[in-house]
Amino acid sequence: MKPYATPAALPFWSRLHGGLDHVLTWLLIYALPGAVLVLSLWALFTWAPHFAHDDPRPVAMRVLEDAGADLGPAAALAALEAQQPVLLRDTQLKETPFWFDFPVPAPQPDGPAVIEFPSRHLVRLACWGGAQLQPLGEGDLAGHQGRLFDSRSGFGLRLQGLQPGAPVLCRANFVGPARLSVLQWDEASLQTAIQAFEHNAGLLEGGILMLVLFVFLTGLINRNPSYVLFAVWLLINLRMGALSAGWDQRWLGHDMPVAWLLQGRPITLALLYVLTFALFRTLFREELAKCAASGVLIWLQWSCALLLLLSATLSYAQFLPLIWVATVVGSMLLVIILGRIIAITRSPVAAWYGAAIAVMLLSSLYEVVAAAFGLQAWIGSVNSVTAALASSLLATMAIAAQMRQEHQERIHAQAELQHSYEVTPLGLFTLDLEGRFIAANPALHAALGPVVLARGNNHWDQYFASMDWLRMLQSLNRQPAVEFELAGRPHARSPKGRRFLVKASRSGARIEGSLQDVTERSLATERLQFLAHHDPLTQVLNRDGIRAELDWALQSAQTGPALALAYLDLDRFKLINDLFGHYAGDEVLRQVCTRVTALLQPGMHMGRMGGDEFIILMPGLGLAQATALCQGIVDQIGHLPYRVGDRSFHVRGSVGLIEAAPGSSAKDAISTADRACREAKQSSGSHLVVFEHDSRALQEHEAEILLAGQLTASDELQGLYLEMQPIMSLREPERSLNFEVLLRMRDAAGQSVPTPRLITAAENSGRMGMIDRWVLRQTLAWMREQQRQLSHTRFICMNLSGASLNDESFLQDAVQLLQKYADVAPRLCLEITESVALHDLENTRRFIAQVHALGAKVAFDDFGAGYTSFSYLKQLKGDLLKIDGSFIVNMNEHPANLAIVEAIVGLARNLGMKTIAEWAEDSATVQALAEIGVDYVQGFAIARSQAPERILAARSAADFVSDPGLLHSLVLQAWPAPQPPTGLPPGRSAH
Repeated sequence: MKPYATPAALPFWSRLHGGLDHVLTWLLIYALPGAVLVLSLWALFTWAPHFAHDDPRPVAMRVLEDAGADLGPAAALAALEAQQPVLLRDTQLKETPFWFDFPVPAPQPDGPAVIEFPSRHLVRLACWGGAQLQPLGEGDLAGHQGRLFDSRSGFGLRLQGLQPGAPVLCRANFVGPARLSVLQWDEASLQTAIQAFEHNAGLLEGGILMLVLFVFLTGLINRNPSYVLFAVWLLINLRMGALSAGWDQRWLGHDMPVAWLLQGRPITLALLYVLTFALFRTLFREELAKCAASGVLIWLQWSCALLLLLSATLSYAQFLPLIWVATVVGSMLLVIILGRIIAITRSPVAAWYGAAIAVMLLSSLYEVVAAAFGLQAWIGSVNSVTAALASSLLATMAIAAQMRQEHQERIHAQAELQHSYEVTPLGLFTLDLEGRFIAANPALHAALGPVVLARGNNHWDQYFASMDWLRMLQSLNRQPAVEFELAGRPHARSPKGRRFLVKASRSGARIEGSLQDVTERSLATERLQFLAHHDPLTQVLNRDGIRAELDWALQSAQTGPALALAYLDLDRFKLINDLFGHYAGDEVLRQVCTRVTALLQPGMHMGRMGGDEFIILMPGLGLAQATALCQGIVDQIGHLPYRVGDRSFHVRGSVGLIEAAPGSSAKDAISTADRACREAKQSSGSHLVVFEHDSRALQEHEAEILLAGQLTASDELQGLYLEMQPIMSLREPERSLNFEVLLRMRDAAGQSVPTPRLITAAENSGRMGMIDRWVLRQTLAWMREQQRQLSHTRFICMNLSGASLNDESFLQDAVQLLQKYADVAPRLCLEITESVALHDLENTRRFIAQVHALGAKVAFDDFGAGYTSFSYLKQLKGDLLKIDGSFIVNMNEHPANLAIVEAIVGLARNLGMKTIAEWAEDSATVQALAEIGVDYVQGFAIARSQAPERILAARSAADFVSDPGLLHSLVLQAWPAPQPPTGLPPGRSAH
């Protein structure tokens, strides 16, 4: 066995291996970088530079500006005689040609002299030499010829063959803030300087481009737009450094087109301005909000757009002053704001970013000031090249600081996430694709048990139904996340099982999710759902629930078996609530529902419509079977008493049964069953009424429903017309023509529609108010048209429905119509039903006062049939009292009715009101009414309703009486003509 495998030797080799690992780590991470740094500093300060060379000597020259660009070499040389020698000359942004000359210097000891014209703004140069001014060469940014050659940021000139002291004449063109100077080099030193220039340019370009690429890729990988913007900013910095150093005509070792170069310089300046502002705002967006610098930022943003536009349209010389001013102002503003940001945030990342931007801003400001005031020596020491290097280094530090900060924030977030994972009350889990728990927080352990992660107890199916796992897995294969509710398996701590809400999502080969115990919420939701469709008192379906079941049953009945529908109403149930309280009534309702539901078969439903009214659905049951079942329900309800405490109550029920027709609506079906139930309540038999398909009652009700639909479908009232029924005076039958306006209707086929059907349909469809408006408008208009022929008419009655009298808008419209037809309004008498008048006594009193003020009359209709109260007659000042016809029909055969009519007549006379007896069907009744003292009579004994033309053709109501003996007897016993002549009490309105 090998030594390291022995138990005694293993710890030693482990310790040795760990020590070696620590040593290598220290060497590679700390010692080696430190040694490289020390060596680099040692080489920088002690080793000889590779590109060492002698410095050039400036050469004195005479300079002349050719403002008109019209001088030739000879003329220029002659003009230069008057100029004083100088070592340098600023062009002050002028682009006109400059002529200058200098003598050929003496040869250098190390070789022939070489002249350099070091100006990065020099775009064109031509030189002549010797006494005869022989051409020496010419060149521009596109190329050169002769003795001229490229030299760093400008041009060089070889002087071989020229005698020392011989004149050299040159013409130069500049673009930008140029400075003209002439330097004398030995050729070897100049070549070394050119090599150093190229080397430094390549080193700077390559280094910054690598940094740009690194930052750009970092921004793309991390999806951080600020990194991408920073990379672009560094790239523009590189171009600014190239412009400052004089090698911006090259890009990645290739020459740039001259046209692009000249136009690209102002655009580069503008882009640096714009990108600096954009980067500044992106990096410090939150901090800028705290500094309240919104106004300054808006100004800078507009200046960015303006400068970009001007850089593409103006020349370099025109654009430079503008960018100088904008740079000075913008730099000062950004530096001030940057200082405030660093003071507020005290963030090292902000400090490094701020330093990188500040270096670039300050160097740009410095170079602008130096160029503007001719401080050329300053530009040589600090310019965009050094700024690009410094800002790039600071940018690297900023990125490193930000990475460190993000790393620390990540660690902190992970710690907080782990803490939240441990303390959250929501059960969190991780599953593999086999359904095994591989991670769980304490809340999940509490919900499912402490062994949920133990081998053999960690599968999903052990805690939930196996179908739940398959459902979740299949759902996650179709969509990224799922949410559903499931039931846990019963266990010792929860024998009935708990309910959980599961939220899960797929994460690679794992499933992450949460588990929330929603047992109480689920039970509450189920209770709310139950209450949403069930009556809380009786536990049967409520109005919404039974309607939903009825809708579904009606849809099924179109293709399936028939649907029987019963409407149940408890008779005189209100007495129980009034006499013994609602507790007793509620208990009786619960017992009634218990008895009824016990008789229902599966699939049948019972629902409470409100109060003591119920709906019973019997799908698939024939009408004969449903009739037997409903009869059993009626018997079961009323057979045995209901015990509540020590009291017993007897309750009976009435049932209306129908077979719902396929395609009918729930509303129509319930309305039809209700109609049948009302007939059952009025019957004295079995308290069960069945509407068969061919029954007359059902056909009549269906006709009402159809008519209601027609009235609702259109605002135009088609087929309506008016008839009049005469009302004869028993005191002077031949002296007045009074009548009541009656509503009639014909259908599309021209057949008469029964008036009760029309009234019922209008009330059910809510169109009664519109119909009453139509009748009132038509009546008043007809009265005005026939005013002369109605000279014997003292009053015309028109009945107002209860729906209209309870509609404030109708009452206002009625008053406006009476005002419009004020000339005929005094002949109109509006009939108000007694029960409607009592519904809102104050409203009725106000309406009667308005009617009387306009001269019209008011009659109380059907007096005695409703909740008769003599006291209201004192409060409501009516003109006529119409005795209900139920007391008039067969009055002579019922002494009680005769006594009641006689009492009403006496009451009306004492209150100053006239009386009208309705439903007078025979001559004997009319004679009896005359003897009692009734003022007016209306009924078939006088006349049926007549067309308006027949009314206008008559002189009095007596013209319509067909029994001569009746008319003769009435004339004989006619009373003296009453005063006033209208037959109304004194003080009433008269025509």
